[in-house]
Amino acid sequence: MFARGVFPWQQNTFPMLVLSYLTRVLHFFFKCTIMNTMKLTEIDGRDFYYAFLAGSSRILKHQGFMNKINVFPVPDGDTGSNLASTVRHIIEQTRPDHSFKKTADSIASAALDGARGNSGIIFAQFLYGISQKIDKEQKINVIRFSQAIKSALFYAVSAIEKPVEGTIITVLRDWVDHIDKIKEKFDDFFQLIKESLETAKKSLKETPRKLDILKKYNVVDAGAQGFVFFLEGIIDFLKERNLKKILRFKTTKIEPIKETHSFEDIKYRYCTEAILEGKNLDKQNVKVILAELGDSVVIAGSRQKMRVHVHTNTPAELFHRLKDLGELPFQKVDDMRRQYEAAHQRKWNIALVTDSVCDLPLEMMDYYQIHMASINIHFGKSTYLDKKSITPDQFYMMLKEDAEFPTTSQPGVNDFINLYNHLSSYYDSIIAVHMSKHLSGTWNASHKAAQQAAKETGKKIAVIDSRQLSGTLGLMVLRTAEAIANGLTHDEIVEQIEKWSHQSTILVSVKTLKYMVKGGRVSPMKGWLANVLNLKPIVSVDAEGKSVLYDKAFSQKGNMKKVMKIIQQKMQNNTLWKYSVLHAHDPEEAAWFAEKLTQLLGKKPDFIIDISPAVGLSAGNGAVAVSLMVD
Repeated sequence: MFARGVFPWQQNTFPMLVLSYLTRVLHFFFKCTIMNTMKLTEIDGRDFYYAFLAGSSRILKHQGFMNKINVFPVPDGDTGSNLASTVRHIIEQTRPDHSFKKTADSIASAALDGARGNSGIIFAQFLYGISQKIDKEQKINVIRFSQAIKSALFYAVSAIEKPVEGTIITVLRDWVDHIDKIKEKFDDFFQLIKESLETAKKSLKETPRKLDILKKYNVVDAGAQGFVFFLEGIIDFLKERNLKKILRFKTTKIEPIKETHSFEDIKYRYCTEAILEGKNLDKQNVKVILAELGDSVVIAGSRQKMRVHVHTNTPAELFHRLKDLGELPFQKVDDMRRQYEAAHQRKWNIALVTDSVCDLPLEMMDYYQIHMASINIHFGKSTYLDKKSITPDQFYMMLKEDAEFPTTSQPGVNDFINLYNHLSSYYDSIIAVHMSKHLSGTWNASHKAAQQAAKETGKKIAVIDSRQLSGTLGLMVLRTAEAIANGLTHDEIVEQIEKWSHQSTILVSVKTLKYMVKGGRVSPMKGWLANVLNLKPIVSVDAEGKSVLYDKAFSQKGNMKKVMKIIQQKMQNNTLWKYSVLHAHDPEEAAWFAEKLTQLLGKKPDFIIDISPAVGLSAGNGAVAVSLMVD
């Protein structure tokens, strides 16, 4: 049977699966009734899964609180979001079975794939360790459980380059040691977990005595708190037998905690993670690369599949080196500066979100504290994050050298759920402005996530289809940011964005159609004909946000002249707000274009920028564009 449909964010429309799920629920309630008069001396795979579900529900409910107290290893306020993301992925991907071994293996595999953050990866490695100790067992008793978690503790500790006392690893160890001491005293799992919970709580309470930064801010370790929440969820469920309670929940509302930390205390900006796959991976080689480029190194998994975690300032360099060791099917790069600002230094009460196709200079993104979700760029079996884990230099070099043409994909729904839940811990509302939904599934994924996150958090989240891309998306996001800074309300800004879309224009002068042909956007015949005739198209987007052929010429300079003529006509009855020049790794052409536009418009571009690699993939090396917005 399948786990899908268990939580509200999972959709299941197949009647047989619904019937199967209801059968499992009835079976479980019957088992719970028996447990009122009988000890739970053995647990099978389904018991393990339901216990995990109950503990995870408590983590999901209190993720905002864990975000608030997160000060170690950096005060980026995302431990709750990361743990929530980790357990959410495990729940969605696990296939529970009567066999304890099969369920434990399924949980371990999902944990390794979906772990996020320092504590999330440590917890995932702990779950992986449990699966490694169990040998084809259908059920386990208290003694075997104790042996399994003792082995799992070793796996969790060995994953950390520099274990620190006063963190989740301390509470895990104290809890496991206590279970080992009392395993002969209790043969009932309910009594065992209930008794050991007090030890975990005591260990959690003592974390500020073991870690100075926790003592300084008078908080317990956020990751350790998450593990205690997990145990409490299991106990409450076993005590109340209330399955509905764990299937429906809202995140708790929390009062702000006085903060006095400074981002200057954070040495590295990006919390960086990846899955590395290979035939015989050398953990020491991986550790050396991670340690050279950052700190907070955690490595989980096996010699065939590793989950790595490090804080670094150069994620693109990190992945460029790791790609020589194996394939990188998954990468995650969280901007801890932006997370810290959200938690402790918010300039405004409305969060602004966009995607990496939005072309704005980093200094503008930083000033307005804009949050960005990255488009995925796939080179073979390795995946990179647009603007985060691959630089334009690296991208165009790989585009030239790689035999297989890359593809792109939008961020997943869960990626946006994680982001929105995190931001909802700190902001009153959220506005997301994305590239045209006709050019990507990004808006759709963000919209679905916003609906779910709004239900869980009670916060207002607006997801806007800009019907633009690249530079015009950048201008719309910039104008939205200025409106937030000027004190407009959430609803007033959402109403204005529609108007700004109609006032925006982008014109892209494409040097060659070969990239569009390779990407499947233009047929080989049209590409061949354009090459023979030396046609240089001018591409734009229409009022619906669909890409269109706007005009064409027989040279790049001819195209640029046509672009300026179009702009001159457009400005006859309009007032320019701002404009930008964009290029696909061709700064010289962009500079020439900017000079001509300055003469035409009487002002320099507000910025000149290398376009998103996700856009450059289609536009092709050497493309140049102008984007503008009128009042």
